[in-house]
Amino acid sequence: MQPDDKDFVLEVNDLSTHFYSREGTVKAVDGVSFSIERRRTLGIVGESGCGKSVTSQSILRLIPKNGKIVAGQILFRSRSGTVDLSQLDPDGEQMRSIQGREIAMIFQEPMTSFCPVYSIGNQIAEVIALHQGVKKDEARRLTLETLRLVGMPNPDEIIDAYPFNLSGGMRQRAMIAMALSCRPSLLIADEPTTAVDVTIQALVLELMKKMQEELNMAVILITHDLGVVGDMADDVLVMYLGKNVEYGSVRDLFRNPLHPYTRGLIDSIPKLGQASGSTIEPIAGSVPSVYEMPTGCRFHTRCPRFMAGICDKEEPPNVEVTPGHSTACWLYADRGTS
Repeated sequence: MQPDDKDFVLEVNDLSTHFYSREGTVKAVDGVSFSIERRRTLGIVGESGCGKSVTSQSILRLIPKNGKIVAGQILFRSRSGTVDLSQLDPDGEQMRSIQGREIAMIFQEPMTSFCPVYSIGNQIAEVIALHQGVKKDEARRLTLETLRLVGMPNPDEIIDAYPFNLSGGMRQRAMIAMALSCRPSLLIADEPTTAVDVTIQALVLELMKKMQEELNMAVILITHDLGVVGDMADDVLVMYLGKNVEYGSVRDLFRNPLHPYTRGLIDSIPKLGQASGSTIEPIAGSVPSVYEMPTGCRFHTRCPRFMAGICDKEEPPNVEVTPGHSTACWLYADRGTS
């Protein structure tokens, strides 16, 4: 997709982010591509260590000091025009004006994301004052307005509460309020429901849907829960060891998973109405060490459809099997165009 073709918010092209240490180079993200339009949700799924969170950190330029974006583009349609985030200084004025104001992030664990010695209201108001240039009283008024927007109970009291005074669900609402306080055009939610129970999870997801509709946001949802993806996402990117292995609409992916890894993820979750005593089929083996990446297809050491002399020799091309539904697997190398 070209930036001017649709109402795109973000387009990532061949992104590679590597980390350097004494043990070697970790290719945490290695040639990932996707795009997202306004009012749509992209789910990014995969096992732990597959590069999901590093992808989001790369977009916001929040990668640790030993990491570096070594290739690719991150094209973002900001309020002042399209900009390649990969070329900006992470600590520069332009990137800081985008972080929080135009691209916001909900982190996995709000207890560690909020500072424990400042009230919830002070921390949200600081974001508003920084990005909107308003005075203290106005920032507090806007903070109350945002807390009400996300359905926070008793916002007049909660605004002066500290993070440890709140339950997990209320802290997550406060984190969403902080993320939405400047009405961003892109929201990145990194495992937003991992630390809460299923009842609160449903409330958080419903809140995110409501806020997306009201603010016309694009949302990137990072999760390992395919049930959440099926309920929330329009499109899905499946990652394995830093690579795209499958990309398509949520409907196509669940009805016709192409890559053996995607099929394994779907087969390994319980099904409604599953017979009592039936077993769940896990994916064989475990994710290899990031310092010892397999040659060829990175999934071949665990793949039930492994073809010797092919899968272990060269990386498979990324092939569009049906319109909008692509995969990187040798099983489909002779179909479509890479």
